[in-house]
Amino acid sequence: MGRPEVTSDRDEGSEGGRLYALHCSACHGNYGLGGVGIPLALDDFLESVTDRYIALTIRFGRPGRVMPPFPRLTGHEVLAITKYIRSLHWADEPQFSSEPVVGDPVAGRGLFAAFCAQCHGANGEGGQGTGVSFSRPRFKSILAPALNNAGFLASASDQIIKHSLIQGREGTPMRSVPALGLSEQDINDLVSYIRSFQNQLTKQVIIKRPADAVLLQQSPYSYQQTIENVKKAVADSDYSVVREQLLGEGIIDPDEGERKQYVIYFANLEMLSDGLGRDPRIGLFLPGKIVIAEYEGVVKVLTSNPKQYAALFNNMALNDFAEALYRTYRTILQAAVL
Repeated sequence: MGRPEVTSDRDEGSEGGRLYALHCSACHGNYGLGGVGIPLALDDFLESVTDRYIALTIRFGRPGRVMPPFPRLTGHEVLAITKYIRSLHWADEPQFSSEPVVGDPVAGRGLFAAFCAQCHGANGEGGQGTGVSFSRPRFKSILAPALNNAGFLASASDQIIKHSLIQGREGTPMRSVPALGLSEQDINDLVSYIRSFQNQLTKQVIIKRPADAVLLQQSPYSYQQTIENVKKAVADSDYSVVREQLLGEGIIDPDEGERKQYVIYFANLEMLSDGLGRDPRIGLFLPGKIVIAEYEGVVKVLTSNPKQYAALFNNMALNDFAEALYRTYRTILQAAVL
């Protein structure tokens, strides 16, 4: 029995399909084929997780990683999306015992270091980057998930973790643990060690929005001189001006009258590569953008605070990038008005 034939990019006849298209497909791809997020239509994945796991993953997300939580979805909507994801595979939902796995987490730590840490990180923090090919090692077909994550540990039962270790993930670097020569006791020890991450999680990762949505400096120089100052400050910070134009050019009628609102875009290859490697949604930040405006004889230099955007996604890697970009903006703005 094979997988059902796909007849359209989005199943408009299914509530779950419509909700999936709205909330999930941008990262996980149409019909769960993957992208920024992991492919959900993998047989090994859907044969290894329960509907409860899928539903809790939607609800809690992966705090501090690329996947956000979805607390505003109703229980009915979460159930509809879960049902749709389950339909991406022909098999029924797997059934697992609710019994906890008993093992030795100390022994499991050594096994984890030897067999798991290369992909999942020394402390279970997961692979760095995203699921797309330009932001992870090419030999890894998907990004290894974080195992020390509150969202994962709340969603995955001991038996789901054990089953995943036994089965592995076909088409990924994760091999079956028994194929590596490990015994069932070794597997139990690994599960116990992974579960012990729960004791190390002191609080949920919450990235707060800063109070200032805009970074602003008043310039003592003329409008034109301030533009030149900004371009020099950009160059002094090892960036290149990639575009400059009147704010609203191509949108506002050029005969409307003189407008002293100018925007300078800047970037460098390191900035672009670093940002895209953390999260493709970095397009909200890039390239850097600074506006010089004069109103009633007062010249101001301003830009949006990138930390405002980072708070929308709750991704620690993206937050680190936004913090660095924030410091760059502050340096350029201050240098331009000195």
